Amino acid sequence: MTYIAHIRQKDNEIQTVQAHLIEVQQGAEQAGEKIGIKNLAGITGLLHDMGKYTEQFRDYIQEAVANPDKPPRRGSVDHSTAGGKLIHERYHTIHATPQAKVTAEWIANCIISHHQGLRDYISPDQTSPYIERVVTKELKQYQQAKEEFFKNNPPEQLDSLFELATSELQHYIKIIKDHKLPPITGSLLMKYMFSCLIEADRTNTRRFEENEHSAESIDHRSFFQKSYTLLSQHLAGLEQGDSANSPINQLRREMSRQCDEFALRPSGVYTLSIPTGGGKTLASMRYALKHAIEHNKERIIYIVPYTTIIEQNAAEIRNILQNDDMILEHHSNVTDDKFDDRQEDDNGETYEVRTKNLKLARDHWDRPIIFTTMVQFLNTFYASGTRNVRRLHQLSNAVIVFDEVQSVPVNCISLFNAALNFLHVIGRSSLLLCTATQPGLDFVKHKLHFSEEPEIIQDLDHVGRSFKRVELHDLTQQSPSGWGAEELSSFVQDQMREVNSVLVILNTKTAVRKLFETLNEVEWLQDEGVQIVHLSTNMCPAHRKDVFSGNDEQEGLIQRLGKGERIICVSTQLIEAGVNISFECVVRSLAGLDSIAQAAGRCNRHGKDERRNVYIVRASDEVLTHLPDIKIGADKTERVLQEFRDDPASLGNDLLSSAAIARYFKYYFHDIEDKMHYPIKKLEQKNLFDLMDRNRYYVDAYKHKHAKPPEVLNHYGIATAEKYFEAISNNATAVIVPYGDKGKRLILDLNGELEPNELGDLLREAQQYTVNIYDQELRQLEKNGDVIHLLHGHVLALREPAYSEHFGVEAKGEGTWDMAMV
Repeated sequence: MTYIAHIRQKDNEIQTVQAHLIEVQQGAEQAGEKIGIKNLAGITGLLHDMGKYTEQFRDYIQEAVANPDKPPRRGSVDHSTAGGKLIHERYHTIHATPQAKVTAEWIANCIISHHQGLRDYISPDQTSPYIERVVTKELKQYQQAKEEFFKNNPPEQLDSLFELATSELQHYIKIIKDHKLPPITGSLLMKYMFSCLIEADRTNTRRFEENEHSAESIDHRSFFQKSYTLLSQHLAGLEQGDSANSPINQLRREMSRQCDEFALRPSGVYTLSIPTGGGKTLASMRYALKHAIEHNKERIIYIVPYTTIIEQNAAEIRNILQNDDMILEHHSNVTDDKFDDRQEDDNGETYEVRTKNLKLARDHWDRPIIFTTMVQFLNTFYASGTRNVRRLHQLSNAVIVFDEVQSVPVNCISLFNAALNFLHVIGRSSLLLCTATQPGLDFVKHKLHFSEEPEIIQDLDHVGRSFKRVELHDLTQQSPSGWGAEELSSFVQDQMREVNSVLVILNTKTAVRKLFETLNEVEWLQDEGVQIVHLSTNMCPAHRKDVFSGNDEQEGLIQRLGKGERIICVSTQLIEAGVNISFECVVRSLAGLDSIAQAAGRCNRHGKDERRNVYIVRASDEVLTHLPDIKIGADKTERVLQEFRDDPASLGNDLLSSAAIARYFKYYFHDIEDKMHYPIKKLEQKNLFDLMDRNRYYVDAYKHKHAKPPEVLNHYGIATAEKYFEAISNNATAVIVPYGDKGKRLILDLNGELEPNELGDLLREAQQYTVNIYDQELRQLEKNGDVIHLLHGHVLALREPAYSEHFGVEAKGEGTWDMAMV
């Protein structure tokens, strides 16, 4: 009898179970070998679909293909439990060593979970979902599946593979202990194993579906060498410019040179504290390319806080390296994040073409240079289902640059540090934390383990003094209750009588829009041709890119400012970091001192004038009730401002000094200490970090309920942790917007019949035309009939009346987070 793993949609060609198992084993081994867990990963691939070795599944899959309009009930045949059950019963015996039991639990959990996400070993209800699945659950035709599997894969071969896998795991358990890393590191290693399996399974299935026989091979080293040459030529060209010998440009060159020399250092966790406007993007890329060449790294990954930074940085790098295909931007998930959990079950097979292809089309970060966001990075480690974790193995043996690292979400600080420690010690990656305002992640409870002498830039205090381009003015005491739109407008007008350009950054979209509309009513500004520009995250990335850099029809802000045109720009925080733009004056509403420092970096950026002014004000139109982190940051800044007024010398006579920034973070971290571990209010004040670490609370509850220790040696509550994890709790949904001809075409194209590769390309392209909107806004848009459901509701789009050239998505609502961090 021929046992079937898949049947191709186009021609009903069959992929046998044995062929699929061996090919997935090989793919998982290849991904696992990068960090020395070839056999741990490979054994999951060999057994993941063992449950398809049954007549029951053979009948199921044939019926599904024969009756596409009325397929058998999804999940009626469980094929993913059998392999895990075999591992557990064979190697988790009374006489097995603890090492063997731990290994069996890891392997079996990956196998039984490959369609939904890893199971809890101990859950909040004092049960073990893992044991319920591999021991308690009755499985039809399990004996047949086991016998057929062993006909093709001899038992002694499996025993040998398991022994090698046990040795690999014990090696890493020792490394974790030697480096004094917490147990959460082990749960992340298991997730890495799981990533290897998911990637191998999805890729093999897609290749069979598309009749693709071999993978595209990328010569990373050759690409990096060519790119390093091109970047060096570009930097040499900058040295020939008219302003090349200005003090700031000379300092930029020196810091870039230091990055180049530092790249020879071993893999480690390092910091790059170049001041705002110091050429951080190119300097860090210079380090990354040279380090990748010297240490044979496979990938360079840029992690940034906001999509705005991706748009500009990626464009700058593309222009220099001249190879679009090798650079991938991953802004956000265009499709519904909960797709995997809704559509997949223990069986995992679905034969509806669009949903199947949607699953296979997921991007898996397979290019040498990746630009993505902090949210996508954190999702890769901690989000639910199989969609995000699939990318995790791509983060190993890489150079990972974290831009504006001070923007790590407060409740994720401990999780972030755990992920970075894992990537360095076990993932064999080099990590570079870039910011002008280093947040001191090595001084928190679950600290980041920096390498010895981690800072690249020498004599930071001298660099800071040399780079000083602005004077910071505290006006918060002039308006204890805050200025409204009219008063802010008057202040901005006063500045425009002295300068040609003003940037105003406020904390909420509502306050931004109100000030924009107020300024547009001022006659003398109109009479003098002052251009008033609005920016917020209601505008899609392509729209914001056109505003910043222009298009075929008009010049952008950067070009117009360079010509000295008269401009007022009113924006949310999206303009604060990573945008290479310079105004003659900046007004910033009270926020964290790190945000104020970033805002100051948009003023006199290139040092053309000796000093320019940055003003800190209060804005009464801002409602920060749903923005607690910004409110806490503003409170701590007020404390530092008062201390500066009392004793400026103690803070280096400069509100932007490293001493002032350090004191701000000391106060800020002290105030949010309990929030750093991702507290979960719905779980009796337990935190997510502990769920994936020792899970002590629920292990103790289990012992109390059952009057005995758990049967399992692993205690991770991974599924529960994933259930409650949101990198940014914003209750937002991604929608594709009809911005320009391209946005409208994308919406039309996504309504057609598409192959996985075509669909994947369109979804990646659609990220440039996506806006995240809040639930209340989405409900209003749906009520107005402005929402289009694509791909069976997994992708949402807007009709043209719901998108404005000035404001982007036209829906009211303050939301709970203003930054484009997804």
